[in-house]
Amino acid sequence: MHICFLTSEYPKAGFPHGGVGTFIQILARNLVKHNIRVSIVGLNYTDEYEEAIDEGVHIFRLNPRKLKPITWYLTYKAVNSKIREIHEKDPISIVESTELGLAFIKKIPGIKYLIRMNGGHHFFSESENRGIDPWKGFQEKRSFKNADLVFGVSEYVMNHSAKYLDFSEKKGPVIYNPANLENFYEADPSKVKPGRIFFAGTVCEKKGVRQLILAFPAIKKKFPESELYIAGRDWYFPDGSSYIDYLKNSQIEESVKDSIKFLGPIANHELPKFIEEAEICAYPSHMEAMPLAWIEVLSMGKAFLGSSLGPGPEVVEDHVTGRVCNPKKVESVERVLLEMLSDKEKNLAMGKAARKDVLERFSIEKLVHKNITLFREVTGV
Repeated sequence: MHICFLTSEYPKAGFPHGGVGTFIQILARNLVKHNIRVSIVGLNYTDEYEEAIDEGVHIFRLNPRKLKPITWYLTYKAVNSKIREIHEKDPISIVESTELGLAFIKKIPGIKYLIRMNGGHHFFSESENRGIDPWKGFQEKRSFKNADLVFGVSEYVMNHSAKYLDFSEKKGPVIYNPANLENFYEADPSKVKPGRIFFAGTVCEKKGVRQLILAFPAIKKKFPESELYIAGRDWYFPDGSSYIDYLKNSQIEESVKDSIKFLGPIANHELPKFIEEAEICAYPSHMEAMPLAWIEVLSMGKAFLGSSLGPGPEVVEDHVTGRVCNPKKVESVERVLLEMLSDKEKNLAMGKAARKDVLERFSIEKLVHKNITLFREVTGV
C-alpha cells in the first residue's frame, strides 16, 4: 500500500509548523513501520524544490509558485504533476488531504481520494462568527465533491461541518489524532515551579491567549509567585502588525508585565521540559477540531485547563482528567485557574487520570491500526 499525503505543513527543521504537520509526521512514520510506503507532497518553506526522507517517509517539497492571480493554478498544476510522477514509479493507493486540498486535483483511476477533516474554512468561519470567503468556500465544496470518502478527527468537526457541506454519502468514521508518547513522557511532579502557568500555540485571538493574559492580574494578586509563560509563533493582522506587540502594548497591566514571558516558537521535542515545569498548562482555545497540543499535555499527566467549546468535552472530562472553561469569558478563565491553583492534590489526581485516559484512547499503537484498517477497507487491499 502507498499513501500520499498532500500537505505543506510537514515539519522541517528551523521552520515553525502547526498541529496538522505534527500529526501527519507521527502517523506517517508509524505507517512506514507497518511496511506502508508514505509520500508527502506540498510546497516548500523556501523558494526551491527539495526531496528528503524522514524515517522512511518520502517528502517532496515543491518550489512555491507566486504569480497573482494564478498562483493557485500553478500550485495545483505542480502538485498534480508530482502525483502523476510518483504514481508512475510506485503506484499510489490513496491520496489524502485536509478540507480544501482536493479542489483541483485531477483524479487518477485506481487511486482513492480521502479528506481527513481537521477543521476547514466553513468550520472555522462558523466558530469564529465570520463570513464565508467565496473563493475558499467554492474550493472546499469542490474538494468534498472530488473526495471518495470523508472522515474526521472528532465528532464535533464532523457534525458541525455537515451543517455547511454535504458529505453524507461519503461519511467515514471518527479517528482521533494520536499522542506522540516518544517525546511526551510522564512528568516528574518534583520539577514543578509553583505558580507557573504555561501556554503553547500560535499567539493569536482564537487560541484564547488574550483572555488568559487579562485573567492573570487577579491570579497574581492571590498567588504572588505566579508567572505566565507563553510559547508560540506570532500571528499578524491583515495590515502586517504583530499580535504579540498588540498584547504587550494594550492588554498587559503594568503590574504584571515582569511576570509574563513570551518565549517565541519552541520545537515540539523541546516542549516537554516547559510542560513539566508548569504547575498548570492552560490552552483555552476558542475553537479546535481535535487539539493535538492538549493531548500532548494530558499524556504527561499534567494539570490542564482547556475549553468547554468545540470538541473540548471529547478530550477533557471536567473535574476528572482536567478542567474546562468558557475561553471567551475572562471571568471563567480566571475562576477556574484560581480553583486549580488552590487545590494541588486534585491537580495531581486529575493529571494521573488524564495520562491513563490518553494511553487508552489516544495511543499511536491503537490509532495507527485504526488508520490502516480504514485504508484497507477503502482500497480493498
